[in-house]
Amino acid sequence: LIKTKEYNNALKIINVGLENAKSEIHLKPYFLKNKVRINSKFVNLSNFDNTYIIAIGKSADNMAEYVSKKINFTAGIVIIPQNYKQTFENKKFRFFKSGHPLPNSNSVKAAKYLESFVSNTRENDFIIFLISGGGSALVSHPRCISLKEKRLVNDVLINSGAKINEISCVRKHLSKVKGGMLLQKMNCSGVSFVISDVIGDDLSAISSGLTFYDNTTFNQSLKIIKKYKIKNKIPKNAIKVLEMGKKKKITETPKKPILKNFIIANNKKCLLAMADKAKKMNYSVTIVHDLNSDIKKAAKMIVNRLKTTKKSCVIFGGESTVNVVGTGKGGRNQELVLRIVKELKNEKNESIVASVGTDGIDGNTKYAGAVFSNKKLTNCQSYLKNNNSLGFFNKFGGLIQTGPTHANVNDIGVIITRNL
Repeated sequence: LIKTKEYNNALKIINVGLENAKSEIHLKPYFLKNKVRINSKFVNLSNFDNTYIIAIGKSADNMAEYVSKKINFTAGIVIIPQNYKQTFENKKFRFFKSGHPLPNSNSVKAAKYLESFVSNTRENDFIIFLISGGGSALVSHPRCISLKEKRLVNDVLINSGAKINEISCVRKHLSKVKGGMLLQKMNCSGVSFVISDVIGDDLSAISSGLTFYDNTTFNQSLKIIKKYKIKNKIPKNAIKVLEMGKKKKITETPKKPILKNFIIANNKKCLLAMADKAKKMNYSVTIVHDLNSDIKKAAKMIVNRLKTTKKSCVIFGGESTVNVVGTGKGGRNQELVLRIVKELKNEKNESIVASVGTDGIDGNTKYAGAVFSNKKLTNCQSYLKNNNSLGFFNKFGGLIQTGPTHANVNDIGVIITRNL
């Protein structure tokens, strides 16, 4: 791609979004020297016998590193994806590298260690939980089914086009730790700081509600499986567990909160920071947030918000769903860029479109997303039909590679238009 001014500006705006996804800036207001802010008051951690840090998710190591420098703590746990390079070393922490996006045997080890750890706490101890997206796979203790069966359930749900909170509902009801079940084993007080990767910031869906409670039921899980017509693809044992739960033969997930959860960062904060940057570049800005529809609808919705004025800019974000029917490689962001430039192909103005996953990983690829111009587009229909957006960008250029960012607040994107 020819690196025009608009191309560079699009990447600068994306970069602001990625910077704003980092956990440190969002944790700062909650910590003073050995004190933690809960609502409007700072709690002095010196009043407790032991303070523990438990960090789980794609931002876990960054979050734990920051908090560990602010407080005196006894011990901690950090659970991150297996392909991550640890950002820091500290002998007080036990580190786990688990499977993601599907759980593996390390995810089970991490879950069992967590259960044992929290159940050994005492009344005058305090736990600081640091939760970010990815915890659903990183911590896994299947309920009455095997790990292999749990992985298959996850895989089928991810590829069905189901929304994240629907996937989370099913996962929680096949787990011994999700949906607040882990906290049932805890003997002390604590607080949880959460980075949201879920549209609408539903705390019961972020990392499958590890430190929250659950507002969904076994019955809803079965309805979701029916809605996406995937019952015949889900292991029989999993269906059996859900049906036993519906008949109240297995206990429901907890329905009341045990500790305070604070959402400290989300997709919307990133988009606002990107919009500020675009305004400083003198663009006329429109924000499209909370995208969570099918990717074809999302592309049309974003394009419909693009103004024809000179120096027009659309900032968009969320997490569209892709119903995978082809055998190609790609991800939501690469496919969304391709669909948007296809929609804009016949416009007289040039539009630069960029979209990335804030975790640095897009679908089943090593790339974060892509950037492309509607004026460089050749026929892309065969690539879209086969869900092979990676094949297209490999051939024509435009792939964005960041590596794992140790952050996760959904996807962010931008369209910049200039009058030709």
